[in-house]
Amino acid sequence: MSELSTLSASLQFDDRVDIETEITSSEAAFILGRTFKELGAVKKLFAAKFLLSLGMLIPGLFMPWIGKIVIDNVLLQQPFGTTEVQYPPFIDPIINVLDGMGPLSIMLTLMIVYLILQFIVGLRTGGIEAELFEGSDAATQSENQITDGGSRGGGLWGLVEFWVSARLTQRLANSLRTKLFRKLTLLPMTTVDDQRFGDSVYRVMYDVPAVWDACNYMTLVPFYAVIGALINLYLLEYSFGSVAPEIIWIAWAMLPMAFIVTFPLSGLMRRTHQNKRAAGAAATNSMEEAINNIDAVQSLGGMERERARFAERSAESFLRERFGIIVEIMYFVLVTLISTAGAIIVIHLVTNKIIEGAMTPGDFFVLFGIFSQMVESAIYIGGFWVHLQEPTAAMRRVFFFLDYDVESDRSGAQLPAVESRVTFEDVGFTYPDGRKALNNVDLELPMGELVAFVGPTGAGKTSLAYLIPAFLSPTNGRVLIDARDIAEVSLDSLRSQIAYVFQEHLLLSESVRENLLLANPDANDADLAAALETAGCMDFVSALPDGIDTVLGRSGDTLSVGQQQRLCIARGLIRDARILILDEPTAALDPQTENALVSALLRAAEDRLVIVIAHRLSTIRRADRIIFLEEGDVVDVGSHDTLMADPGSRYRRFVELQGN
Repeated sequence: MSELSTLSASLQFDDRVDIETEITSSEAAFILGRTFKELGAVKKLFAAKFLLSLGMLIPGLFMPWIGKIVIDNVLLQQPFGTTEVQYPPFIDPIINVLDGMGPLSIMLTLMIVYLILQFIVGLRTGGIEAELFEGSDAATQSENQITDGGSRGGGLWGLVEFWVSARLTQRLANSLRTKLFRKLTLLPMTTVDDQRFGDSVYRVMYDVPAVWDACNYMTLVPFYAVIGALINLYLLEYSFGSVAPEIIWIAWAMLPMAFIVTFPLSGLMRRTHQNKRAAGAAATNSMEEAINNIDAVQSLGGMERERARFAERSAESFLRERFGIIVEIMYFVLVTLISTAGAIIVIHLVTNKIIEGAMTPGDFFVLFGIFSQMVESAIYIGGFWVHLQEPTAAMRRVFFFLDYDVESDRSGAQLPAVESRVTFEDVGFTYPDGRKALNNVDLELPMGELVAFVGPTGAGKTSLAYLIPAFLSPTNGRVLIDARDIAEVSLDSLRSQIAYVFQEHLLLSESVRENLLLANPDANDADLAAALETAGCMDFVSALPDGIDTVLGRSGDTLSVGQQQRLCIARGLIRDARILILDEPTAALDPQTENALVSALLRAAEDRLVIVIAHRLSTIRRADRIIFLEEGDVVDVGSHDTLMADPGSRYRRFVELQGN
């Protein structure tokens, strides 16, 4: 296989798994139950939102009847009580005040009341919201979801409710985002290797904001829909039950009809939104992986292939967005047909009653207002389960990693300062895919030594080193530090005493200073300078435009490979940990810098354990102890001179093959 083909194969991933794994109704209910628990982080704000929203129900009760008074008693100048229609009890105090007034006085009084209510609750403002233009995809909707849940009112009340809503949704999303991000940073190395970065970004940035949609449609929306429906049914029965009982039956029938007709769409809606989000994550992955490997893509002439791959993923994402729109249109058509049919029947009945004199034109206004609210309640109740399917698909993706077992969740005793040794007792390790990396390793690595892990590629050197800070856990045997099994100590206390410098140059797009302080936030300028000097960094750092405060490019790409490596070594040194592990620390160093670094490591090893994974003989030969591995077995242990003096030494054969 060519290098370009190998690269493209490494960038491929199977995004169909998430798309084809269907969420069952019982699983959806379980996910929603877990989502509801997230409200515990914002319970006070949620209570405030609940009360403020509840208060907005009150003006809606008065407005249809105020309209009836304006039509019947102001415009038509009819006296109160000309029909059998009864005003509800909460309107009686208003009728008592207005009864006996002339039309102009009634209108003036109502206008004053209306203006006061407009200032307080903004009756006709259309509510207060802060929204950006968005598409139907989760990525563009996420920003609005973070400030969702504004107020249906305006005025002072609406402003307060909007502020509470914004704080509620932002804190809820931030709480869940923080938990998910922490979990992703603590995933085991074997999981991190399999996880796509773009998918992780999609889950944190675009899936998490759906948490408020789920909570809102589980709590406030159905509660106010049911309460509103019951209140309006009571008003219909109280005021019009004796005049037009048919209207009551129509209103009652709308609620179950809306639910029965739309419920079959719930499964289709759930699958559609699940697939839509998975396809969006796949497109994000494609872009992220191509950009991260842009040097290889350009150097190998793979731009067109990667463009075509991204175009394919993007087209799939848009296709699934269109599927989602079609399902939503189907839902809209169904509820519109039900509400329209009910409205036509009610209009016909009310018109006949007005002609017969049993009702007034003002009653038509009241019934139109009440029936409109009934239609709204029916739509919410009917679409309750359907609307929950989209946030359910998002929350499933969030909970997948929140439920992932990570070793940092384990409890354990605090590990005291390392004093004696690291011990491997009959340690073996097998990767999840079945590859065996280590076989029954027995080793003792005392403090005060520079130890080199040596061997051919794939011998198990890095796997052995990963076991010490518990990046990996042995599948059999134990790793002990000062006779303490590291599986029984807290991970934080273990890793606080270990500095691991990876072979990859992992630098942040921050200043040199910030990169160093990542390892030890308490380090002072003298500590930073000493670490830079030891790692051979002072020459190029002092030449940077802003010295140690120069901001590096993406992943440190404004530095050469050798400079990046030396800066990573300096960061490891500044942590001042009891155990220092360096993976190929001298691979990109010139001989002079390498010699200075090895000398510094020997000095550092006087009061700590320093482990280097290396292939270069110039680095290995000065180690106090060499651990030589082949195919997961420790086959030689000793100093360079001792092993070279043994004719049967595998290490000697390894050195001779290098031509040294």
